[in-house]
Amino acid sequence: MPRKRTGELYISLGYHKHGKTELYRDLLDHLAHTQERFEIARGQRGMVMLVFTMPSYDIVLKLIKDHFNYPKDSTRKEVMAKYDLVYRQDRAGRLVDAQSFEYLEFSRDLFSEELLEALQRDCSQSVCIGEDTVVLAHAYFQRRVIPLDIFVREAREAAACAAVVDYGEAIKDMARSNIFPGDMLLKNFGVTRHGRVVFYDYDELCLLQECNFRRLPPTDRYEEELAAEPWFHINTNDIFPQEFPNFLGLSGPLREVFEAHHSDLYTPDYWRHRQEAIRAGERAHIFPYQAGQRLHQGV
Repeated sequence: MPRKRTGELYISLGYHKHGKTELYRDLLDHLAHTQERFEIARGQRGMVMLVFTMPSYDIVLKLIKDHFNYPKDSTRKEVMAKYDLVYRQDRAGRLVDAQSFEYLEFSRDLFSEELLEALQRDCSQSVCIGEDTVVLAHAYFQRRVIPLDIFVREAREAAACAAVVDYGEAIKDMARSNIFPGDMLLKNFGVTRHGRVVFYDYDELCLLQECNFRRLPPTDRYEEELAAEPWFHINTNDIFPQEFPNFLGLSGPLREVFEAHHSDLYTPDYWRHRQEAIRAGERAHIFPYQAGQRLHQGV
């Protein structure tokens, strides 16, 4: 808490307008005392958002691209609706808060040439680049975290394993609060300075109750299993948890650690049970700290 910005504290208390004002003032104060420039953020380039930051500033700015790379088929309006959903939904400490800003004006000298080229190429609907200024018509501010795929590559084995276990807990915490992340690749999650895994890519996020979790229909034909197209009909909201191991991006010891703690995520029964609990009005207990950091009963 002592390291949180004043703006973040306001937002935590529900005073979002005050918080946004403080966040913007904090950014202006940083710009007034630095020689750095905005640059494209570390990590895999997104298909939907262009993300940039400053090396010594722990906030990222995200702009919606004009056109989304295949296989993304969302619209700009739909992406904004996802961020609005996160703004209104119980985030369970697992969804990075995103604040929306409009018409922010900066000196052009604050942007690297690589970033200016990317903004002009990918985000012409959200940015106006002049001779001396850059105006962001619409941008999101988010706390900067280390992308999980980078963290598990660079961290020591014990820290990487702990992050993978908490990655599964993050997915489960979101499920308990009626959120399904959609795209569960490691690159869409990040690790905070406290070692907590959070989710920050919202373009495929939806309410858990909107999903239809199914088992893969059996087949006796080996050719059908290898075919590029499925041998059965799939609706838009159909989810097949049995396929998750192929898309999470985990392998070797890290995959073994994940499956030792969270193999239930591969079963439709887990997700259906969570849906039933939500419909029944059950309130799940979600703790912001690891078990070893909590006070014991009676203390």
